Amino acid sequence: MREERVVSAADTESCIKKVVQRSSVLTEVQTSHLTGRCAEMRWFAALCLLLLQTGAHGFDIDEEDASLSHQEITEAALLKVTLEVCRAVAKAAGKFIKEPSGSLTATSVAVACEAEKSSKSFSSVIEVIQEENVGVDHFYFWSARHHFDAEQFTKGKKLVTDGIAAVKANNKRQKYEAARERLGQLFHTLQDFYSHSNWVEMGNKNPNTNLIKVNKDIGKTADKDRATCRSCVGDDCKNNILEDILKEKILTTGYFDAVPPSSKPAGKCSHGGKFDRTRKMDPKGGINKDTLDSEHGHLHNQTANVAIAATSEVLQDVRAAAGDKEFLQMMGIKKGKPLCFVIDTTGSMRNDISTVRSITAAIIDSKAGTDDKPSDYVLVPFNDPDFGPLTRTTNADDFKHAINSLTARGGGDFPEMCLSGLRLALTGSPPGSEIYVFTDASAKDGYLLSAVLALIERTKSVV
Repeated sequence: MREERVVSAADTESCIKKVVQRSSVLTEVQTSHLTGRCAEMRWFAALCLLLLQTGAHGFDIDEEDASLSHQEITEAALLKVTLEVCRAVAKAAGKFIKEPSGSLTATSVAVACEAEKSSKSFSSVIEVIQEENVGVDHFYFWSARHHFDAEQFTKGKKLVTDGIAAVKANNKRQKYEAARERLGQLFHTLQDFYSHSNWVEMGNKNPNTNLIKVNKDIGKTADKDRATCRSCVGDDCKNNILEDILKEKILTTGYFDAVPPSSKPAGKCSHGGKFDRTRKMDPKGGINKDTLDSEHGHLHNQTANVAIAATSEVLQDVRAAAGDKEFLQMMGIKKGKPLCFVIDTTGSMRNDISTVRSITAAIIDSKAGTDDKPSDYVLVPFNDPDFGPLTRTTNADDFKHAINSLTARGGGDFPEMCLSGLRLALTGSPPGSEIYVFTDASAKDGYLLSAVLALIERTKSVV
């Protein structure tokens, strides 16, 4: 365990104000406990130590030993799923990403996503989600439901499913900052389910998928009068959960209280840890797996891996609702829009084609080395009566070469096949493309206007 912090009187006063003013979940009973003991500064100091101490409630925070913290669990899932999304996006475009070597980092994932310039924003998004995760311990410390303590399964699950719904709604409105904040908050509660319950002790190696689904049963939970634990044998708590609870696959979590008078129902498990006063009450001990030093610390690594999988499961659910492009935007991965040029190559453009080459080169160069660097380049020439072929590449120099190879010739009458060329561009370019049309003539194929407008709307492209 990390070294304890010394709490001054100023820290104590500040901490109490935060508890009273900012924590929306203090119950009337708990508030009266605090109010009635203003003279007992040692308890306030202990309370502040709990709130100021990292890792007091849940997977440890900024753990310095080999234990995995909430931040590390969250980051592992974010990196893993974001890479999977980029891999899928590349595959859909007929490409393959350059797989990162070694451990995943925000930079290595951004590079693999062909969005190296986004590594800083991606890293910042991860930090925001981590901070919101940690904030649950700071501002909802006393709320059993936020940590799945005291067998608060129904209320805890509602926090998770409501949070997922809010993330999806915010993504739909492109309120990505709000979506990130809710993600971090719900991740804390979700991860605590695995650390604070007996899900892993029952032999489960995968997440409880129903935990993130509305109106789905997470399994049998212990009745309020059902005994769930026996006292540990000294410091050995490996077998303190009753055999019938494990055999019947009945879910339970520990009870936690740090301020006297503390209590818990008869026969129930305690959360455990040095700040939990109920751990000294029969049945003594605890069942949390927050760190390697916890009462069930022998299962910490296994539990952390299940929590990473569960966090990834939520991210995949959010991704499915938003779409890959929107998911990457939420994660701060900013890939430039595909760039498409539709160019008139009829004879009347003979005096303008060199200007077109200069303008297109300037547009391409202005995006090079920035977050707006296009993910794809598409070229569609049109003449009369022909149009196409479509050329698509990811290389800016090859794109320029294709444009420079165009020559102006033929065409006959003045109106040209502009909309035919534009329709080919819209059907052959990725969604969300930025399309420029270069022509000096009206469209001969005006009958295609409605179809072209529908394609623009459907592909969310800009012409």
